[in-house]
Amino acid sequence: MNISKVYAVYFSPTGTTDQITSYIAEEIASRLNVKCIKDDFSLPALRQEKRKFKSDELVVFGVPTYAGRVPNKVLPFVQELFEGDCTPLVPVVTFGNRAFDDSLNELRDELSARGFYAVGAAAGCTRHVLARWLAPERPDEEDFKVLDGLVEAVSGKLQNAACADELSGGIDIRGNKPVGPYYKPLQEDGSPANFLKAKPKTNMDRCNNCGKCAMVCTMGSISMDDFTEVPGICIKCNACVNKCPKGAKYFDDPVMLSHLRMLEDNFQRRAETEIFV
Repeated sequence: MNISKVYAVYFSPTGTTDQITSYIAEEIASRLNVKCIKDDFSLPALRQEKRKFKSDELVVFGVPTYAGRVPNKVLPFVQELFEGDCTPLVPVVTFGNRAFDDSLNELRDELSARGFYAVGAAAGCTRHVLARWLAPERPDEEDFKVLDGLVEAVSGKLQNAACADELSGGIDIRGNKPVGPYYKPLQEDGSPANFLKAKPKTNMDRCNNCGKCAMVCTMGSISMDDFTEVPGICIKCNACVNKCPKGAKYFDDPVMLSHLRMLEDNFQRRAETEIFV
């Protein structure tokens, strides 16, 4: 089966989903001796046009895991912006050392309903976006060794298949169980942790009004007129905190901080990157 190009498509507020998705796509493209094209849809300005992919193109599609699922504010972008035409797919999710739960199945299923078919898949462990002391050095060398296995398997499948029909049966991800409810975060005492309304604060002693936080906000929710104001939805992607050059952005919601301490207490063990072929 001839692949004309490989796409790395991703929603990656802090760069780790980009890192894993692009690694897989670039390595497969190198093995197939074709061009790799990066398509970042993390910012509002990058979500203005619908993408259509052909049957001779491979799409490596990455999103982070939020509460064990595709982020609910990102799912509409997946559903509305991307269309395949019997297009081979490698769905990829990242997760912050807790678990990826149903996010990979959900991503695969949503894209399968839109003209794609999976020829491999990956769930990559990365530094936790909020509890940054969880898996701080991930992905590491061992993670990339696992991903190399996916690259080899997918490249071989595509090179050896005579046509799409030989591959379009899809792949099994943990028994292909139905997508379940969202993971419910907990506080240290085991009570529910509802911090949906939490928004980043600004340390004005550090802020130099550069506007970087507003420019990198994935929802376009930080005011361009007053960077301390967040009138729109905050999905806790941590882009503003992670990319502020002065370290002026932070979260102080007590319920959210209690949840992060719960994660620190219970999820220090090494979670493994997994591949499915």
